[in-house]
Amino acid sequence: MVNYIEASSAPPKNTGAIRLYDGQAFEGMRRACQLTARCLDALADIVRPGLLTDEIDRFVFDFGMDHGAYPATLNYRGYTKSTCTSINHVVCHGIPNDKPLREGDIVNIDVTFVLDGWHGDSSRMYPVGTIKRAAERLLEVTYESLMRGISAVRPGARTGAIGEAIQAYAEAERCSVVRDFCGHGVGRLFHDSPNILHYGRANEGPELREGMIFTIEPMINLGRPHVKVLADGWTAVTRDRSLSAQYEHTVGVTADGCEIFTLSPGGLDRPGLPPLAR
Repeated sequence: MVNYIEASSAPPKNTGAIRLYDGQAFEGMRRACQLTARCLDALADIVRPGLLTDEIDRFVFDFGMDHGAYPATLNYRGYTKSTCTSINHVVCHGIPNDKPLREGDIVNIDVTFVLDGWHGDSSRMYPVGTIKRAAERLLEVTYESLMRGISAVRPGARTGAIGEAIQAYAEAERCSVVRDFCGHGVGRLFHDSPNILHYGRANEGPELREGMIFTIEPMINLGRPHVKVLADGWTAVTRDRSLSAQYEHTVGVTADGCEIFTLSPGGLDRPGLPPLAR
């Protein structure tokens, strides 16, 4: 049985209950998420061949510090970096290091800032120089998968409607959906209930209610969906070494749909790709 609780009276830990946030909380999330979005916008100007992923990490740390925010991943469960940088066949949780980006790479940069206690969580794909058409198509399919999942969010629907929308589109485009990782509740906590699967059926999962806040972050592969985690305990890669991509937004359920908190203020939700008219 799914339990819902007013966030203001919930304990400061994930109990499995789904928090329902009020308008004041939504405003706090807007501020945190827009700071994250502005950082991701700024990264579009620096991602280039030869850039070290450690330099990306330092940029994110400094950006957060300059704006009174702290990177949520830094020292989270032993993770020692301020961001995740996942290149080519790395599905997620790639650890920044002294490896330079190369012409033709695609890289996901995942940023979460904690601002006044609120977590703003988002990620985008960045093409490095000129990329192959197959990689460009993967980015297009993955972003569209995210937006189709978001379009399914409304009170009364179930979380499975999000997964069904993503899975139906991605698989119709001859791509696969990673099942080992999912979206999650977010707000005062970095990771909270419910889990948001990126596959499934519309009549499955908890009911969406006004006030819920969570991430949607599909990971889409050009090859098979299977992944493995490397010996560092964090880096997840495709087993068949096919390219993988991910875009992520944080959304809040409203009375008639949802609000995307992490939209790019500069129209750079798909950096390096042509903007979409919607």
